[in-house]
Amino acid sequence: MTILIWAANILGWPVIHVVTAKIILGMPLERFASTRTPYAVRRWEQDGDIYRRYFLIRRWKPLLPDGGPWLGGFSKKRIASRSKDYLRVFILETRRAEFAHWCMLFCFPVFFLWNPPWACMVMAGYAITANLPCIVAQRYNRRVLTRLLNGIK
Repeated sequence: MTILIWAANILGWPVIHVVTAKIILGMPLERFASTRTPYAVRRWEQDGDIYRRYFLIRRWKPLLPDGGPWLGGFSKKRIASRSKDYLRVFILETRRAEFAHWCMLFCFPVFFLWNPPWACMVMAGYAITANLPCIVAQRYNRRVLTRLLNGIK
């Protein structure tokens, strides 16, 4: 591989992450108010319990970076309040983050334009490794937040 291809591979992902995040952060929060697909809870998720039991999410979720504040967005690292309004916004922000990570994940075919097959698989592997844990974390967080919100009278 040439130096230009290496540069495109190394710099391409940070550019994709930042540009995608900035575009999605610019979208109105109301855009993420739908509880339907892709944000709907699936039966196989067992109301979020699958993430705790089989994905062991509580062990590795604290290690994930929170990219929102880096670009002027909402911090999703910790729950800062238990007010209904805050929890509702937090839930919408989990949808925004999930959408952003799905968009980033599906950018991997761009790298197929200039890479040999083995490098294409590396790029696909990176896309999955960098984004799927974040998607899982947002889906889990949303279930926790929804339970909190429903518990508030």
